[in-house]
Amino acid sequence: MIPARAVGLMLGYAADRALGDPRRLHPVAGFGTCAQWLEQRTYRDNRAAGAVHVLVLAGGATGLAYLAERLARHPVARTALTAAVTWAVLGGRSLEREAEAVHAFLADGDLESARTRVGNLVGRDTASLGPDEIARAVVESVAENSSDAVVASLVWSAAAGVSGLVAHRAANTLDAMIGHRNARYHRFGWAAARLDDLMGLPASRISGALTVAVGPDHVGALRAWRRDARHHPSPNAGVAEAAFAGALGVQLGGVNIYYGNRREERALMGDGRTPAPADIPRTTRLARLVGAGAMLVAVALVLGHASVADRCPSHRHRTRSGVLFQQRGRR
Repeated sequence: MIPARAVGLMLGYAADRALGDPRRLHPVAGFGTCAQWLEQRTYRDNRAAGAVHVLVLAGGATGLAYLAERLARHPVARTALTAAVTWAVLGGRSLEREAEAVHAFLADGDLESARTRVGNLVGRDTASLGPDEIARAVVESVAENSSDAVVASLVWSAAAGVSGLVAHRAANTLDAMIGHRNARYHRFGWAAARLDDLMGLPASRISGALTVAVGPDHVGALRAWRRDARHHPSPNAGVAEAAFAGALGVQLGGVNIYYGNRREERALMGDGRTPAPADIPRTTRLARLVGAGAMLVAVALVLGHASVADRCPSHRHRTRSGVLFQQRGRR
């Protein structure tokens, strides 16, 4: 038997690989618009206001997703819902396209266009970045977002279905919007940042393990992860970036300049050379392999859960409602 959740995950992942993000009416963009509207009304410079902001938005979105999944009783409907939400939530193919576009500008010697385009991937000031600094920014962004926008989404879907997908994407989107360490969001964005850290924790370790397993330098990836990840300001991004650095034989981290002339010096990760534009295609190839590995892990988790539930009489009724294809002969 193949659970509807597993089939939906595979279809949604295939749609992301083939099409990238939806071109119009992207639900994540719609959620961001709602978050901006609400922020104008709920913003206060304290943690409590930020926690309420996150609770209303993330809790509301997750509740709607849970209701939709409960209403999708037929296995085909549940499969279609899971596939559609998975496609909308995953960002692997679009992340690659952005990285490839930056690489194309660098290959053509169009530094100004590369600086502008890499601004879609990072929050730092890109106006004065050189080719190697742009390459480092791309590698770091692809590493972090492969964990956040692909691995974590698939893991949460395997664990909690559509509501898990939506809960993680809502938390991750709010962190990107308000989880900044600046004067406006240092307190208001605290809850969003901590929730995203918590929800990303399991997937970041899975992402690190997959990078070690499928990367070109297994030993280097594991060594950099164990030694360098803890020095990154993010407990999750540090794992992904350190493992990618070790696997690719490059060194990430260093000085970043953010808008407003805020300077941040990140710990160095990896033992290799400074990334160069030629490392961008190598990074996207590694990200594809990590994403495919995460897909297999997620499906295995769903199948394992279904197998356990099918053997347990108390869960048998719930399991049947989520199965798309039954063995022939069952009536």
